[in-house]
Amino acid sequence: MEGRVVVPLLVVDGANVVGSVPDGWWRDRLGAARRLRDALVPLAATGLASAGVDGPTEVVLVVEGAASGLASVDGVRVVTAPRSGDDEIVAQAHVGVQAGRAVWVVTADRGLRTRVTGIGARVLGPRAVPRSL
Repeated sequence: MEGRVVVPLLVVDGANVVGSVPDGWWRDRLGAARRLRDALVPLAATGLASAGVDGPTEVVLVVEGAASGLASVDGVRVVTAPRSGDDEIVAQAHVGVQAGRAVWVVTADRGLRTRVTGIGARVLGPRAVPRSL
């Protein structure tokens, strides 16, 4: 469509990003995921310029396990993986790539990085995104 603005997509591997810093997240996985979600909210408007992701940006946080059921908020759509978090991240990235969007996946998981770059997404490490407000 002419004049249609296609915003970039940032898919965040919640378990991997939360687990990248040993700050006691394992005592409250849902709380750690909530803090990450809230820290991601500003990226919907600003993007992540340091990584070449110019805002506005659609932000998707994929959660699983003990973080399941975390609600979406304005600016961050939370997706609970029905089975494998990695499979859900690949599926979210694939939809974006197929729609012709620039897609970045935030993860340090080597296998997942290979999978998403194989479908045309780019990868950022966990330190690229804010961890707290």
